[in-house]
Amino acid sequence: MRGNLLRLLAVALVGSFCYGLAAVEALTVYRIGGEDLPPPEVEGDFEFVQLSWADVDEKQLGGIDLLEVATHSIEPQRLDPAVNLTPLIRERGGGIRSNNSYGWQSEALLDFLMDGDLTTAYLGSGRSQSADCSPCKKGIWFELNGLFPIRRIKISTTERFAHQRFIEVFEIGTNDGDSRKKGTREGQYHWRGAFLDYDVVFSVANNLEPFLDLELPDRPIAEILFKAPVGNWEIAEFEIFGDGFASQASYVSNVIDLGMASSLGELTWSGSRDQGATVNLSMRSGDDTDPNFYWRFTFRGDERSRFATSGEPLTLDRYNRLEAGEKAGISPDNESWEFWTPPLDFDRGHSELVGLRPRRYLQFKADFLSERALAAGRMEYLQFNVSQPPVASQVLAEIVPHQVEVGEVVQFVYKILPNLEQNDLGFDSIEIDTPIEVTSIDAVYIGGEEQDFTIAERDAKSFVVRVPRIDLNRTGELVEVEFQAEVFQVGTVFSGRVFDSQLPHEVRQRITAGNADDLAESNTLSVGLSTVANPAVKALWLSPPLFTPNGDGVNDVLQIEYDLVNLSGAVPVTIDLYNLAGVKRCEVAHSTAASGRFSATWEGVDDAGNLLPPGLYLLRLEVDSDKTKDVEVAVVRLVY
Repeated sequence: MRGNLLRLLAVALVGSFCYGLAAVEALTVYRIGGEDLPPPEVEGDFEFVQLSWADVDEKQLGGIDLLEVATHSIEPQRLDPAVNLTPLIRERGGGIRSNNSYGWQSEALLDFLMDGDLTTAYLGSGRSQSADCSPCKKGIWFELNGLFPIRRIKISTTERFAHQRFIEVFEIGTNDGDSRKKGTREGQYHWRGAFLDYDVVFSVANNLEPFLDLELPDRPIAEILFKAPVGNWEIAEFEIFGDGFASQASYVSNVIDLGMASSLGELTWSGSRDQGATVNLSMRSGDDTDPNFYWRFTFRGDERSRFATSGEPLTLDRYNRLEAGEKAGISPDNESWEFWTPPLDFDRGHSELVGLRPRRYLQFKADFLSERALAAGRMEYLQFNVSQPPVASQVLAEIVPHQVEVGEVVQFVYKILPNLEQNDLGFDSIEIDTPIEVTSIDAVYIGGEEQDFTIAERDAKSFVVRVPRIDLNRTGELVEVEFQAEVFQVGTVFSGRVFDSQLPHEVRQRITAGNADDLAESNTLSVGLSTVANPAVKALWLSPPLFTPNGDGVNDVLQIEYDLVNLSGAVPVTIDLYNLAGVKRCEVAHSTAASGRFSATWEGVDDAGNLLPPGLYLLRLEVDSDKTKDVEVAVVRLVY
């Protein structure tokens, strides 16, 4: 492992995620979290940079919300069921307001609700109400600034007036803060231009108890509304208790500076989630330190500007120093940065870093969501690798044809346009992902001339061809790889990577879909189907025609092959054997499968391991597809 003194010095100087000193032809592995783990085991020389979950700086666009952060993991905060949350609401950025003649106000008298003193009280007499409300309602609005598993509310009067000032009639409602539901909830409260709606949890008309202990349903809560007619009642303490994990929490890393444009490699992570919990992990990459544009009102009509009055571009720091009326909003910088990726498959634990080309800056975020109080997700670490300098500044590719018949062997041309700049590594290897093993790899052309090539790797998921070296002298020359393959699903993507075989431990740089050849009309690496088959089973083959499981080494095993098409994901697949009377004799196979070609075998025995007598049998393939069950049947001829 190469020493990383320079990087450690950079960390000490900036105190965060800014790393700018990279070695030539260096593989660098970054890890966020997992500080108690040893360095990763990676073949070859590499540099390791350890980052901490806690090293988050708002000035570098990082943020942590409602998370417990440790050196080894992050997970949503867990509420202590014995802790009254009401005094903490404002500390957490929430609010407590009551309605009066001016609207909803954070009046000083509300402090009596949470001062821990049963001799002081908030009164429901409504002296601050206007005279035009009939009948008047007194409302108290608790905004929690987040989703929480609130389970209990305790309401107390003073002991002195316990039997005179109890709340006879009241209503308590909650909502989850989802603006899409606004106006659809059962309870609604209009006051001085403000509209609140809520799910009614308690509606009480004849209460005689001065001390109430109310249990709430197990669902996330963002707001609580207490409402009662103006009258001679009081609340000495309004206590709110939660039990469980915060229903929403989030982590956003600082913008991570890789030091220079880098080939983006693999992203891996370790974590877990309880049933009912979700972790949405995503990333984005860019070319500068800030993925946002900041806007200022110029006060010339509706005009906005991205520049300060001094003429300098607005940065986060300059934007925060503007007066409130000057701030015109923040928008994504789509010129230098890519959008956040859709949530990655958290349970899978790995993915590729996403970038249209080599990038210098990365940022990650993880949103923790829970539908149940005692369910949570957690992350131990997030790890990724990059190579510097990049293989190429950009590699565009498209595939022709981009629409085919399902399950037919088709001649494809993979067109690659490399763009290399000074110090780019160049490449001599092309890796192309395929839905099943290709039928053949036929030719390679560079600049229209056929080239010698070798097949370095080939399996059911991809192949690699070794080609004459592409470097700065051949930048802009069209590279074409011809191969034959079958497609079974709409939108099959033939993703690809390029790399240098002399640097086997460096990152294989991802190819970007785009216009590689003006004469082609694809501009994509996705292949569609000309006609979409309705049945999931396209074909079923059995061999040999006569099956003789007699132990002589000839035709002793029945080979079963089948094609599944246009399935959105893995579905249950069952293969059973029946006699001609319809009696099931054995289960040959039971598994899950997606679109593609699959195989199974049968050795002529029933479920107990006994050889079946000779005769004709029916082999039944059943696929429990997205919308229906698809069945294909074939005849098995068993002889001795």
